[in-house]
Amino acid sequence: MEVAANCSLRVKRPLLDPRFEGYKLSLEPLPCYQLELDAAVAEVKLRDDQYTLEHMHAFGMYNYLHCDAWYQDSVYYIDNLGRMMNLKVMLDTALGKPREVFRLPTDLMACDNRLCASIHFTSSTWVTLSDGTGRLYLIETGERGNNASEKWEIMFNEELGDPFIIIHSISLLKAEEHSIATLLLRIEKEELDRKGSGSHVSLEWVTISKKNKDNKYEIAKRYSLRGKSVPHYAAVEPDGNGLMIISYKSFTFVPVAQDIEENKDENMSEKIKVEPLYYWQQTEDDLTVTVRLPEDSTKEDVQVQVVPDHVNIVLKGQRVLEGNLYSSVDHESSTWIIKDNNSLEISLIKKNEGLTWPELVVGDKQGEFIRDSAQCAAIAERLMHLTSEELNPNPDKEKPPCNAQELEECDIFFEESSSLSRFDGSTLKTTHVVNLGSNQYLFSVIVDPKEMPCFCLRHDVDALLWQPYSSKRDDMWEHIATFNALGYVQASKRDKKFFACSPNYSYAALCECLRRVFIYRQPTPMSTVLYNRKEGRQVGQVAKQQVASLETNDPILGFQATNERLFVLTTKNLFLIKVKTEN
Repeated sequence: MEVAANCSLRVKRPLLDPRFEGYKLSLEPLPCYQLELDAAVAEVKLRDDQYTLEHMHAFGMYNYLHCDAWYQDSVYYIDNLGRMMNLKVMLDTALGKPREVFRLPTDLMACDNRLCASIHFTSSTWVTLSDGTGRLYLIETGERGNNASEKWEIMFNEELGDPFIIIHSISLLKAEEHSIATLLLRIEKEELDRKGSGSHVSLEWVTISKKNKDNKYEIAKRYSLRGKSVPHYAAVEPDGNGLMIISYKSFTFVPVAQDIEENKDENMSEKIKVEPLYYWQQTEDDLTVTVRLPEDSTKEDVQVQVVPDHVNIVLKGQRVLEGNLYSSVDHESSTWIIKDNNSLEISLIKKNEGLTWPELVVGDKQGEFIRDSAQCAAIAERLMHLTSEELNPNPDKEKPPCNAQELEECDIFFEESSSLSRFDGSTLKTTHVVNLGSNQYLFSVIVDPKEMPCFCLRHDVDALLWQPYSSKRDDMWEHIATFNALGYVQASKRDKKFFACSPNYSYAALCECLRRVFIYRQPTPMSTVLYNRKEGRQVGQVAKQQVASLETNDPILGFQATNERLFVLTTKNLFLIKVKTEN
């Protein structure tokens, strides 16, 4: 049985700057250009029944502005007339109006049960498009950089079920057969989920191929993954042989047919109570796993193998539990005993003390986690000051429950740890897992459109950019750039909405929900001599922070960064901020 490798991300020390002193606020004005749109952006607001955190993550914070990574400084959006509008920038001082390149049926815009339309630029000549109602389009565009050869033609147009948005897509050419693989994201209701939000997250991996016999594009493969949280990052490998997903809760493959018949199956299975194969508890230091033994079991019938990242339990020749542990354990200090009540008790010592494990074995759902009553009481006591039976009790109390001056918001992680997983396309199993711990996901960016999107993670105070390489099985993620202190700086921005960086990583930028845009440039050499007064040494370079304020009260709906410009989309306007200025 092939087991997923428990991996880690290798930081390149030469790309870190331990002597970075911070960003200097620059009052140097940034050139800003404004275009008024002919029609408002086709914003789709969440309905009353879309109240969950998953809906907000997936659709409420959707980026309505799309950047064509194959052609720099070319952006797209869809307006409320169903038109896909494109703006290509050659010269900032001579901006033309956005032009229409494609149009969706106008009756779609009035559909009640729809999501926002989504676009992904699959290759230099192909685009995948979702209309937000559950229909997928594959469009051959011609060379989009050349208006003369650009002609958008629908090559595939099919209803694929419930509404979805497109996360990622790639174009493949194997044995002269052209295929397009795309990842679709849905949030579906789960009526039997009484403890959670009542919904689950579905990622559908659809491959559409051109059949040589009739030159038609048809669905060749269709896989579905299910999870309980919206993935921060999901992408298909360039060769189409696997997926990479960053998410808080793990995803597992399920057959599409099972999705269709699931309600019937779950109604039947709900009546049959299946006892968990094992129970587990945890403290800050260790974990305890309890397995019920068959009758008349002896020590010779039990085989327990524990290595730092993996566990294997066999009872009377039957494998009960095997897989990658969520995090590493001290296997030399781990023990097991057979108790009088015919149960096997295994004690595992955590290497990362204080880390809370959301699951024992990655992707395994056969066990049940039991919370210790003393732990629950302690948590309740710590949270008691946050609740009250009275409305606005003691508003003028002299001593507040906490001193806000002692807390730094940038040091608090609101999310529990996420994991980065790689799924194999042929076996549909997890092959690599990275526990990200406190390395908070920040954003993703396409540096090279022929490779997978990069993802940016917080490492201590810095923000590190990682490029996945699916061909390198032993070292699949390369640290390619560092944004000094940006992990710390961005955490203090309470109203941040979108986060991005330029493909050449010369700067990073974030915008708030309204008006303000912050730009953080990489350190550059100084034209004048500066000295550090504390250390008495010369400062050779400085990193600048710049702030742009847009002249609008409309909320920001889209945000994209290129090497030279920032594009900001509001309901009625498109703003261009010139970031690269002549030296």
